[in-house]
Amino acid sequence: MSLKPTPIAAAAALALLSAALPALAQQAPPTDNKPAEAKPTTKLETVVITGIRASREQSLTQKRNADSIVEVITAEDIGKLPDKNVADAIQRIPGVNISSGAGGEGGFSENDRVSIRGTSPTLTQTLINGHAVGTGDWFVLNQTEAVGRSVSYSLLPSEIVSKVTVHKSAQADLVEGGVAGSVNIETRTPLSFKKPFTAEVSAQAIHSTLAKKTDPQLNALFNWKNEASSAGVLFQVFSETRHERRDGQEFLGYAQIDPASAAALADPRLANLWYPQLINSSLFTQKRVRKGGLFDVEIKPSNALTLDVNGFYSRLSAVNFDHSYLANPQALLDGGYVPTNVVIRNGTLVGADFPNAPADSTLPQAPPGLVDSIARPGAASQSWYVDVNGKYRVSDKLFVSGQAGTTRGLGDTPGDLGYESNLPFGGLNYLMHGISGPANVSFPGIDTADYNAATLAGAWWAVVKVVDKESYAQADAEWALDRGIVESAKFGVRFADHLRQVHYPNNGGCGFGNPDPAFACNGTAPWDGALYPSNFGRGFGAGPGFFPPMWIQNPNTVRDFIYSHGSTTEPYWPGEFSVSEKTAAVYAMANLAGPKWRGNVGVRFVHTKQLVHYNVPGDTIVSPNFGDYTPVTDNRSYNDVLPSANLRFDLAKDLVSRVSVARTMTRPDYSALAGAITSLDNITLSGRGGNVNLKPVRSTNYDATLEWYFAPKSLLSAGVFYMDMSSYVGFGTSKQMLANTNHGGAIEEFTITAPINVKAKNKGFELGYQQALGAGFGAAANYTYANGKDSDGAGLVGSSKHTYNVEGYYENDVFSVRLAYTYRSDYLVGLDRSTTQYEAGVGNLAMSASYKLSDRFSLQFDALNLNNPVLRYYGDNKDQPRAFYSNGRQFFFGVRAAL
Repeated sequence: MSLKPTPIAAAAALALLSAALPALAQQAPPTDNKPAEAKPTTKLETVVITGIRASREQSLTQKRNADSIVEVITAEDIGKLPDKNVADAIQRIPGVNISSGAGGEGGFSENDRVSIRGTSPTLTQTLINGHAVGTGDWFVLNQTEAVGRSVSYSLLPSEIVSKVTVHKSAQADLVEGGVAGSVNIETRTPLSFKKPFTAEVSAQAIHSTLAKKTDPQLNALFNWKNEASSAGVLFQVFSETRHERRDGQEFLGYAQIDPASAAALADPRLANLWYPQLINSSLFTQKRVRKGGLFDVEIKPSNALTLDVNGFYSRLSAVNFDHSYLANPQALLDGGYVPTNVVIRNGTLVGADFPNAPADSTLPQAPPGLVDSIARPGAASQSWYVDVNGKYRVSDKLFVSGQAGTTRGLGDTPGDLGYESNLPFGGLNYLMHGISGPANVSFPGIDTADYNAATLAGAWWAVVKVVDKESYAQADAEWALDRGIVESAKFGVRFADHLRQVHYPNNGGCGFGNPDPAFACNGTAPWDGALYPSNFGRGFGAGPGFFPPMWIQNPNTVRDFIYSHGSTTEPYWPGEFSVSEKTAAVYAMANLAGPKWRGNVGVRFVHTKQLVHYNVPGDTIVSPNFGDYTPVTDNRSYNDVLPSANLRFDLAKDLVSRVSVARTMTRPDYSALAGAITSLDNITLSGRGGNVNLKPVRSTNYDATLEWYFAPKSLLSAGVFYMDMSSYVGFGTSKQMLANTNHGGAIEEFTITAPINVKAKNKGFELGYQQALGAGFGAAANYTYANGKDSDGAGLVGSSKHTYNVEGYYENDVFSVRLAYTYRSDYLVGLDRSTTQYEAGVGNLAMSASYKLSDRFSLQFDALNLNNPVLRYYGDNKDQPRAFYSNGRQFFFGVRAAL
C-alpha cells in the first residue's frame, strides 16, 4: 500500500519536523525585542547599491535571508541589463520563462508574458507592491478569445522598478492566485532615497532594423524628501516609441481530407490526410507608443507610523496593419479539385499542385487564394492603479498594516477593419519543408502583383472594448511572541471585487455572397501600386526571389473605404461576456525560529463568489445577423483551504537548504468560463467555447533547494519541484452545426474547442551558478528542466523541458558590458483554430554596455535580438508548420544623467 500525503498533512509534518529539532529542548536564542516590523516574513532588506557586482551581492543577500524559496532582482540589475520591460529582466533567473505574446497573435520583438517552471503564464500571479494590477491587451484576439489572467508586461517599463521578487513557494500571507508562483514588482518610495533631491533622466533612440525606423525613448524620475526624512514626493514619467515590422508565413489550421471527396476517390492515398487549410504570407507593421508615469507621496509623522499614497498609469498605443496574402488549398479541395504531384509525409499532404480548371470543366471556378487587409487604427491597451497603504507600530510587540485601492485595465479596438479580395482563377502549387524553412507557394497563371485582377469578396468591421478592474482592501497584523520556537504570529484579511467584461458593441460587414442588396459592398477601394517589401521573408529563410511580387493595400485606404461604406449593425452577442468575482480571504501564519533554522507554517482560507454573464443560441432576443439568442447568468461560489509550510536550514556557514509544501490555486481564465461560442472562423470552420462549470486549477506543490554561497557575490544552487494538479484546465473539441455568415448564413459543421478539467503533474529541477571572477569579470548560468503532462499524456501549455541562461559581464569604475543568451526548448502554446500549436526551441542574444563620462553622465548602448531569432511554430508534428516569424534586431543608444 502506498501513502500519499495531503497538503494539510504535509504542512503539519513540516511543523512537527521543526518541533523535533534539537532546538525544541531549549529556548530560542535571546531576541532583541525589536518591534515586529523589523522582522518581515522573508527578511528582505532595502539597500541602495551601485554597480553590477554590488547589485548581485545585494540580490543574493536577500535571497539567502528569505524564509521561502525566492529569486530577487534589484534596481541596479534592471538598470544594467539590456532590458526594456520587467519580463525581459526576470527571464534570466532559474525557472522563469517568457514569451512575446499571450497566445493568438504570434511572436514579436518585445516580451509580454511571464511564466514559472514551464507552466502557462495564466498560472503566474503578478502583483505590484503586493496588490493586483488591472491589465489590458492591444491585440483583438487576446481581447476576445484568449482572455486569460496573465498580466501584459509590455505595459510595464523596467525603469519603474525598485525590486522584483519571484516567489516560487507559497506562504499564507501571499495573495492567492498563482499556482506556479507569483511575481511581486516593488516600485520606489520617496523616503528610500539617500539624498534630499534626486533627478534621473534617460534619453535614448531605438533603431529597429527590419522596420528601418529610429524612434525616441525618454524616462525621467524626480524625488524630494525633507531633511528629517518624514515626508517625500516621487514623480516618474516615461514616453517610449518603437516601430515593429514582422515578416511571417502562417499555416492557418489543418483539416483532414474527406474519404468521399473527389481528391480521395481519385487518389485513395489522400483519404484522411491532414492538409494546410490556408498558407499565408503575413506582413505585420505596427507603431507602439508607451506613455505613462508613477507618483508616490510618503509621510512618516512618527517613528511608529508611515502613510503612503501611490499611483501608476501606462497606455500602449498599438496601431497596426495586418496584411495577409493567402493560398487556399481548402477551397480547391472542397470544390472538387484533384491535386497532382502530391508529397505525403507523416500523415500530412505536405506538397501538391492544383491546376486551374479548364473553361469547359464542370468544376466551379474556385479562386486559389485570397488577400486580407486588416487595419486597426486605434488599437491600444492601458493599466492604472491608485493605492493607499499604511504601517503602524502599536507597541514593541504588535505591528499592523493596511492597504486599499483600485486598479483598472483596458483593451481597446475601436476599429477592426478588414477588406478581403479573391485572387483571379488560376492554379496553386505548394511544398512544405516542415519547420526547417518556409514553404514554397506559387500561383501559376496569376499575376500576384496586379491588384486590379482581384475581386472584392467582402469587408467587415468590429468594435471591441475589454475592461479589467478590481477594488481591494486588506489588513495585516504581526505579533512578536518569542516563545520557544515561535518567533511571531501573523494574521490578516483581504477583500477584492474583480470584474472582467468583453464588449462587442458593433460588428458588421458587407458582401461575402450575401444575396441581400443591403449587404452589398458598393464599389472597391483604390490601390496605390504598393507591393510587399523586396526583402520580405529574408529573416526566416526566404532568399531573393523566394516569394513572388505581391500587392499590398494601404491601411488608410482600407479604413476610408469601410468608414464610407459601412453602417452600424448590432452587437456581436456570441463574443460578449462578463465575469465578476468577489473574494474574501483570511489567513494565520506562525514564524518559527531556532538555532540554524527558521521558517513559517500557516493556512489561508479563500471564499470566491462567481457571477458569469454570457449568451447562447436561443429565442429570447432576435438577432438579424448572428442568429437569435438567450442571455444566460450563472452564479456559484466555492471555498479553498490553502495550507503552506516553509523551512530554511543553515547547514553550514555558507550552505542553506530549504523545503516547502503548499496548496495553491488559480481561478480559470475568463474566456474559459464564458460559455458562449466565440471567435468563429468561417473559412476554417472552427471556433472556441467556454465552460462555466470549470473548477479552479488546484495544485499541491513540493519544493526543496540547496544553496552554497561559496564566495562573495557567488552562488551554486540546486532545486527540485513537483506540482500535483488535481484540476488543471485542458481542452476538448466537439462538432456543432452553426451559421456561416461568409456563405449567407448557411448552416455548416464547425469544430468547437472548449476547456475541461483534467489532472496534471509538473516536475523538474533547477541548477544555478553565479560568481564574481575577479579583475572586474563575472559570470552566471542556470538551467531548468520541467516535465509537465496531463492525465492523457499531453503536454501542458507553456511547458519547455529545457531552459538555460548564460551570461558574462565586465565592469570597472567607468565601463561595464554584459552579454546574455537565453534559450527555451519547444513548448505548447495552446490551440489555434481548434488545432494544437507548439513553438520550437529558440535562443535570444542580448547585450548592454555603459560608459561613465562623469559622476552625473553616462552613455548607454543596448541591443536586443542580436542573433535575429526566427520564431518557429508547428502543429501535431514538425511536418505541420504553423508559422515562421522574423522581427529583426533592435539597438538602443542614449545618455543617462543624474543630479
